[in-house]
Amino acid sequence: MNIAQQAYLSSTDYRDQSASPLAIFLQGRLAVMHPAYFALAMATGIVAIACHIFGLREFATALSWLNLIIYPALWVLFLARWKVFPDRVVADLNDHKRSPGYFTCVAATGTLGAQLTVVQEMVVWGQILWWVCIILWVLCTYTVFTLLTVREQKPTLAEGINGGWLVAVVATQSVCVLGASLNEPILGDRDMTAFVLASFWLGGGMLYLWIIGLIFYRYMFLPFSPHDLMPPYWINMGAVAISTLAGALLSGFVAGTALAPLHPFILGLTLMFWATATWWIPMLLVLGVWRHRIRGVRLVYDPLYWGLVFPLGMYSVCTYRLAQALELTQLVWISRVFVIAAAVAWLLTFLGLARWMLYAMLLGHKGNMTGALQGGTLAPNR
Repeated sequence: MNIAQQAYLSSTDYRDQSASPLAIFLQGRLAVMHPAYFALAMATGIVAIACHIFGLREFATALSWLNLIIYPALWVLFLARWKVFPDRVVADLNDHKRSPGYFTCVAATGTLGAQLTVVQEMVVWGQILWWVCIILWVLCTYTVFTLLTVREQKPTLAEGINGGWLVAVVATQSVCVLGASLNEPILGDRDMTAFVLASFWLGGGMLYLWIIGLIFYRYMFLPFSPHDLMPPYWINMGAVAISTLAGALLSGFVAGTALAPLHPFILGLTLMFWATATWWIPMLLVLGVWRHRIRGVRLVYDPLYWGLVFPLGMYSVCTYRLAQALELTQLVWISRVFVIAAAVAWLLTFLGLARWMLYAMLLGHKGNMTGALQGGTLAPNR
């Protein structure tokens, strides 16, 4: 029985047993809701931006408005979970596998702000969300890392590390991406704004180096089963893709500021990030084939698959912005390929979500939810 199943079964004491089977089922799902579910808003926002860049305006507009429903809905669910199941929230915060998922709320806020700024031209809302992003980043960074640091009983590296840890990098870089996308002295002074954005960008890059070293060590020198290769490992690529986007945007932002002498350094480091992201793509594809085709792991809906969609969309956008920054138009075709891949991946994952929700509600209505969960049918949250 995995963590999600144990959490579900332990949550029965909190449920109103006089409620309908469907209501009881939904309470159970809320109890085990994964902290990383904000990746749904992250993926939707970045795919909307990518489609907007390449003229798929109808699809981009539809995704943008859908994300304006998804983002607040996720906050309602997360706050409801905090109120109804506070013990589960605290347990997640102290869990090495699930705790980094809380950083998705930061990245989703930054991505939504960039979407509003770029696609819908709602700059004021982008500015508001930048400040919200800063606040959430501070809360998540110093809550998650502090709690995991002082925890007395800790898992081994093999049990505790996965690609989801790199969402902390994505969250940090999303602050820079949104601030640079606004292209305004949001702190009142352009020099100071450039300094703060550059600090977030460089800090996020250093955080990536710390975490990816542990992940690569786990890949190479510790036992690795197909079930260990969860979808968040695509954040290995996504974290450096958003670092590329942040650097490309920052290189334009610093022009005419006190940080202008750093322009060549920013472009060079940005190219390194892009090269690293590109290196990961064939590796992750091969490992995916090994997991699903060779080792036979079923490809079923999991909320963590939104952590795969986001890197695809981010790679498309970052490649396009890098091509602009370097004036290297030969790179644009790569971006075009990945916007299609990201859109298809988003559609397939969204269909999986819709199918899973319908199936879950039908089972819940019949009162079969505990048996289904114990059997593994409805256990996408790990």
